[in-house]
Amino acid sequence: MKQLAETLAERIDQPAMLAQVQAWAAVNTGTANLDGLATQAAMLADAFSALPGAVELVEPAPVTAIAADGREFEKAHGQHMVLRVRPDAPRRFLFTGHMDTVFPADHPFQGQTWIDSETLNGPGLADMKGGLSVILHALTAFETLPEAAQVGYDVLVNSDEETGSLSSSALIETLAQGKYAALTYEPSALPDGTLAHARGGSGNYSLTVTGKSAHAGRNPLDGRNAIVAAATLAVRLKELQRSDISVNPAKIEGGAANNVVPDHAILRFNIRPKAPDAAERFVAEMNALLGEVRQSQEVDISVHGGITRPPKPVGARAQKLFDLVRDCGAVLGQHIDWQASGGVCDGNNIAATGVPVVDTMGVRGGKIHSPDEFMIVPSLSERAALSAFVLSRLSSGDTL
Repeated sequence: MKQLAETLAERIDQPAMLAQVQAWAAVNTGTANLDGLATQAAMLADAFSALPGAVELVEPAPVTAIAADGREFEKAHGQHMVLRVRPDAPRRFLFTGHMDTVFPADHPFQGQTWIDSETLNGPGLADMKGGLSVILHALTAFETLPEAAQVGYDVLVNSDEETGSLSSSALIETLAQGKYAALTYEPSALPDGTLAHARGGSGNYSLTVTGKSAHAGRNPLDGRNAIVAAATLAVRLKELQRSDISVNPAKIEGGAANNVVPDHAILRFNIRPKAPDAAERFVAEMNALLGEVRQSQEVDISVHGGITRPPKPVGARAQKLFDLVRDCGAVLGQHIDWQASGGVCDGNNIAATGVPVVDTMGVRGGKIHSPDEFMIVPSLSERAALSAFVLSRLSSGDTL
């Protein structure tokens, strides 16, 4: 077993991985940068075409959002890359990652800087263009093994993970169906390689409040103040926070001149339930609150949004997958631990289909979503060898 692990590690081309990741990170792929995403998708399709199977660029599903004026509009997204290998194999796996970053095209953080000989600072290096290279090179090494011919897999690289995977969630669910296990390539939870274990869920809402305008001096009582109603909702929604769910009122938009009673406001907020029953309880309490404010303040309130990432508990089969990753890491001389996380990712959506998943198989790094983001460069080959070894074990008899 150790000899196999070492053989796979020797087949990982670390310099090629680094060059690849640096080239990918040089392309701005903020979720709204459709040109950058198109360039990145083409680069990924070309790179992943080296694997057996068929590469496809899939159109995003329609997604709507609420503008500041309350208008619902369709929000454009980039294409998603899908690779399907041996679709008729009796045991198949799912590998997922994302090409988008949180840095828009006009963000000042665009370049790369060496912090030391093993640490590189740059946008999306850890989150998660490094992880995309880990997928590709792990599968390339795995394909050199005879057992590869007995299994199949799909690879999904979506373009909208950073904003909730709204245009790819149905695709994730479809690809997860029937899979034996899944690995997702978010960066490690800690720079030492610690994995994220159980995760809470996430939901985003926009409440559009419609009141009635009036002159603030002559006849203010004839108005129905949408800003006051939105503020009331923000305070009352925050009061629904419990130990098993957080509520974050994030933004109120609306209003007009100071001498006009505002007839329009939008409240945007996020919730983070730790379990499905917490989310269900919140929705019921929120609906009751909306009814109360509609009646007491004589306004109309419409709701847009909902739970986009279900909570991700770790069941028995998923725990066996974590244990296998830990054991494979030990053979390779890598210490693998895990801890619960308040963050969310596509692993939440995969777990909701019943497929066991470990969702931080990407590079070691840190300070993601900031201009201080960094990748620990040797972890490219480390994590690729780890994934290749895990996949070999899952393909040659290990059961979950």
